[in-house]
Amino acid sequence: MCSPSSLRRRRLMLAMAGATVLVAACGKKPEGAAQPQEIESATACVLDGMLLADYPGPKAQIFYAGEARPQWFCDTVEMFHALLRPEQVRPVRAVFVQDMARADWERPRGHWFDATTGVYVAGSGRHGSMGPTLASFRAESDASAFIARHGGRLLRYAEVTPELADLSGGAMHDSRM
Repeated sequence: MCSPSSLRRRRLMLAMAGATVLVAACGKKPEGAAQPQEIESATACVLDGMLLADYPGPKAQIFYAGEARPQWFCDTVEMFHALLRPEQVRPVRAVFVQDMARADWERPRGHWFDATTGVYVAGSGRHGSMGPTLASFRAESDASAFIARHGGRLLRYAEVTPELADLSGGAMHDSRM
């Protein structure tokens, strides 16, 4: 028997596949591959309007089908929250996060990679824009080194659950509000 989170992920994958088939059936050109964009001084989080450049920790961007620009998230927890909600059925073209082994934690810029190929650290002593975060890494060895310094546990993309992407109480951790 499948767990509820496993069923949600399967529904999301099926919705994405169905949308791709519908687009092809309508005779429309498929969208080109999305390329990560860079944070600018006015880049704001889609959920709360916070300016990404003003906060530490890993950031994320989601490209939805039919949209040329990404929706930005000031934290990876917010990204996972958006993707793992049961009502999320919009087809996703690409999801990018930052490699925190390469990006500066306090002022992260660049070092974007496909979020689905990464590893994440939950429960570390490092905080992102809204408190506890899921630190993103391209390489497992970098995530393991981060765990040795800051604690936490390693997770693959598919292992992140809705419970780990809980946004309740995030504002309590924001010291800049």
